[in-house]
Amino acid sequence: MLYRKMGTTGIDVSVLGFGCMRLPVIGGKADQIDREAATEMLHHAIDHGVNYVDTAYFYHAQQFGQAGQSEPFVGEALSGGWRDRVNLATKLPVFLIKSADAFESYLEEQLARLQTDHIDFYLLHGLVGETFDRMRDLGALEFLDKARADGRVRNAAFSFHGQAADFPRIIDSYDWAFGQIQYNYMDVEYQAGTAGLRYAADKGVGVVVMEPIKGGKLATGLPAEALDIFDRSPVKRTPAEWALRFVWNEPGVSLALSGMNTMEQVVENLAIAEGGVAGSLSPEELALFDEVRTVMQAKIKADCTACRYCQPCPSGVEIPAVLASLNAAAVWDDPNQWATGYTQVRGGASLCTECGQCEEICPQGLPIRDLMKEAAALFGR
Repeated sequence: MLYRKMGTTGIDVSVLGFGCMRLPVIGGKADQIDREAATEMLHHAIDHGVNYVDTAYFYHAQQFGQAGQSEPFVGEALSGGWRDRVNLATKLPVFLIKSADAFESYLEEQLARLQTDHIDFYLLHGLVGETFDRMRDLGALEFLDKARADGRVRNAAFSFHGQAADFPRIIDSYDWAFGQIQYNYMDVEYQAGTAGLRYAADKGVGVVVMEPIKGGKLATGLPAEALDIFDRSPVKRTPAEWALRFVWNEPGVSLALSGMNTMEQVVENLAIAEGGVAGSLSPEELALFDEVRTVMQAKIKADCTACRYCQPCPSGVEIPAVLASLNAAAVWDDPNQWATGYTQVRGGASLCTECGQCEEICPQGLPIRDLMKEAAALFGR
């Protein structure tokens, strides 16, 4: 296993982190973790050098916003001496924080759920600009100071899901061990992006990458055109290896989290991690990623920037969400997968009455009415 420094903390972390958001479950129920299989996977990873375990209050909940089963599972799986072998990370559920008193109560609850007296890396979960401002105004930074001083939290960090412009100001606001961002070769300009990654690194702040394989789609969902580009390389790699090696090629990345749900994935990722050296990809190999990105982006149906000028729709259509699902189905060549995800869109495309109001104000000049027809035909509503 290769290790890198976590920012300026002086802590060596394995380049592969074990993410506990997509553990194997029983009967397809998110809150029914297959504890035997998941424990075997986690212990195997630790035995092969993984020393970073990531969970969160919400992971493996029956419904989002509830306390999930991931933290209690991790606490149980790390009992009996395993806890001493890893850096444990979990996240404060900022969405549930309504008052300053709640910081303490959630930390104490999470320590109990994890069966530990300290958390190595405690993250403010899922920050965007507005939620960070709210947490700061409620006293989150002072709370982190206190928890670090009394030893319950060793290092403070945050995960980020906001706009690129907010990332640097959050980085500059506190003595963070790291910022956690979504990053992969398709998301180089998404949220914090490459620019944010390098900004943090230049400031001496660690970077933890989530979704390095984009929820598995870069491993199993690539269209034939993209696979053909990678196949031109004289060095043969699986799609998952290409994706992980892209992330690890960045010297500012401290580690990449993988949400593994089979032992086969654990074994594969451990093997790939042996080559996760910064700067190890050649210019020719890096050019392949640019080609793949261009091919994938060309498949996008609608160049929607989610500016939301089209909202609210008088008929209740969630136009940006519909277009996002339509784009995803086209890019990943898997309409059936995205038809399932589309059920979460409350205002479906079939509600469109073709009034044209959205097209009049769309800055991108998109033919939204035609796109709504296409989405309704594809997704069935």
